[in-house]
Amino acid sequence: SKLLVMKNIKNLLLGIGLATLALSSCTKDPCKNVTCAVGEVCMDGTCMDTTTQSSNNVVISSNITSNTTWTSDKVYELGGRITVLNGVTLTIEAGTVIKGQAGTGANATALLIARGAKLEANGTAALPIIFTSVSDEITPANVAAGNLASPNLDANTSGLWGGLIILGRAPISASANEVQIEGIPTTDANGLYGGVDSLDNSGTITYVSIRHGGANIGNGNEINGLTLGGVGAGTTIEYIEVVGNQDDGVEFFGGTVNVKNVLILNAGDDAIDTDQAWAGTLDNFIVICGNATDHALEIDGPEGTRLAGNTLMNGSIKGNTASELADFRSSARGSFSNLFFFDFTDPAIDGRGDLSLSSGSDLTFTAGDLTFANLECVLPAGVILSAVFKNGTDVHATSVTTRTVGADKTKFTSWTWADKASLLGVF
Repeated sequence: SKLLVMKNIKNLLLGIGLATLALSSCTKDPCKNVTCAVGEVCMDGTCMDTTTQSSNNVVISSNITSNTTWTSDKVYELGGRITVLNGVTLTIEAGTVIKGQAGTGANATALLIARGAKLEANGTAALPIIFTSVSDEITPANVAAGNLASPNLDANTSGLWGGLIILGRAPISASANEVQIEGIPTTDANGLYGGVDSLDNSGTITYVSIRHGGANIGNGNEINGLTLGGVGAGTTIEYIEVVGNQDDGVEFFGGTVNVKNVLILNAGDDAIDTDQAWAGTLDNFIVICGNATDHALEIDGPEGTRLAGNTLMNGSIKGNTASELADFRSSARGSFSNLFFFDFTDPAIDGRGDLSLSSGSDLTFTAGDLTFANLECVLPAGVILSAVFKNGTDVHATSVTTRTVGADKTKFTSWTWADKASLLGVF
């Protein structure tokens, strides 16, 4: 009787398997043309490492070739430079945790959204999306409980993985209409950005915190927390936090995207860096300089013939003895208003703690292509405005003890590490 039962069970399972096979042959198989390495299995068009993944940990080891959703009940581990390919959408649920493995140079881990691809990463104030390192012990359960700081890493820990790179087809001002983003080998065509579509749409990114990135990719060059290359105005980017990145917090390479509500904490180089005639607006931002922050703002001019400028407004910027307020370089262009600076050092001590115009930016300022309005600063004791705001920009600045301009910090409460660490009280 046992043999008969076993035979019946075997036949039943065989029937189920054949039925499943027949059904799958009638539907589109996202893994049909995907070849995975030994020890990997294709799931929803993506190769995953079955030797290390568990029920709540999924290792992503190949590019994303079909529409894919990452869910908040799992931790997604980037096993290298993972690209969302042209025509493909990656959706990330609110509360999801993504962790990058360690690696430098060509092995630096990053999530790259190629031109023509989309990232739909829509967190919420209650459930932000976290990009971090595998060394970080934070879990989706921590996020769901509102415990948003890392349980084991400091907010100034950096360089443990790469970062988030988004590339688009909007205009840039460079040596050509489209160029390769820094850090991606020229052999990888997914690294190209730029084009002619100012309304290009790379997706929607809201309530996202990017932490502990900036892995070295060679010759002292690190990946930014958030890199935006030729990203178009059809893209929505709001409520972004970058914590402890070894290079810049956010860097814009041309494009036309408008960004709102950004907080940069402990950037290793520049907090906000603009290049190649980015023609968008950054509205409402907070910078908290760390011990390694070079410039709170580094604003570069066009590298090609396109002469567009950008707009930065409503920002509050907390300094550090190692940091400068801003450097406007290479014939910078744009409009900068309602900015509040405090806690910077006396520029006379070691040349830090000032706002300067260099390499032709004094000329664009004189010509009216670089403008300032409503700059406020809490000056170090005994320091005058012209010692901090150089090249005649002091006429647009005011010494204050209580600010009347700057960021609306309520946009950063409840969902940022900075708020959980009680760092917003001074703003």
